Amino acid sequence: MKYKRIKKSCFPYLLILPTVLLIVLFLFIPITQVFKLSLQDYSTNSLTGTGTFIGIANFQKLLIKDQVFQKAFGVSLKWVVSEIVGQVVFGMVIALLLNQKVKCRGFFRSVAFMPWAVSGVLATMLWTVMYNQHVGVINDVLKKMHLINENIAWLSNPRLAFWAVAIAELWRGIPFFAITILAGLQSIPTDIYESCIIDGCGPLQKFRFITLPLLRETLTFSILLRCIWEFNSIDLIFTMTNGGPLRLTTTMPVYLMQQAVVGGKYGYGSAMAVIMAIGLLLYSVVYLKVTKYGKEG
Repeated sequence: MKYKRIKKSCFPYLLILPTVLLIVLFLFIPITQVFKLSLQDYSTNSLTGTGTFIGIANFQKLLIKDQVFQKAFGVSLKWVVSEIVGQVVFGMVIALLLNQKVKCRGFFRSVAFMPWAVSGVLATMLWTVMYNQHVGVINDVLKKMHLINENIAWLSNPRLAFWAVAIAELWRGIPFFAITILAGLQSIPTDIYESCIIDGCGPLQKFRFITLPLLRETLTFSILLRCIWEFNSIDLIFTMTNGGPLRLTTTMPVYLMQQAVVGGKYGYGSAMAVIMAIGLLLYSVVYLKVTKYGKEG
């Protein structure tokens, strides 16, 4: 009888054991290895390749001496802010339009959500061809509209490169907010809007006093997730500009890729990854505290 009780109490833990083992194998062990490497002078270019313990020297160099890292932090901040603001605004507009009862609503929703289904590699190839100085469709359209006289090298122009890549990422990221906001809109009871109309409220008043407050939780969590994703975004930037020109599109993840994966400086890159992880953790805690996520009022 006692054996059966023990077996019954242990059975749930046996069910989750494979998941726990996978988490330890693919999450905690790599994280521990990154922290270990961050304290070493580990580089594939060294003669030994094993690295030596140097304490916090990598962190000191990053935070005090490495001006590229400091500049990359500013570029990352500019990238995240511009992307989040643009994606939230356009995502909200698209969600409000798709929430209306119109003909072929399913078709319009499919078209609006299509960029989210496109892989990063395909999106990069698409926008790189569109931005091409010689055969790009963007230059062709602008010349036919008489807005420019000569073809523009969008991805190598210091004044335009950042915003050119930002627009490409904006196109890919808007559907995320459109989907989440649309789901939130459909969860709002219609009788609230009907009561608001009876009380004489206009569209702006309905949006301000009903839609936005009831979407607060959805927007708060979606913005947090997207901030983390955009901060760690690397595929599109790295492939389109590789951080150039003049490092004007070098974000912190791109710089990490250049130092660790391309340059082979795994110790230095690991220190960078640790700083980024701690920064994102602190940001998440402060953000959830300030926005009072999950709390009433």
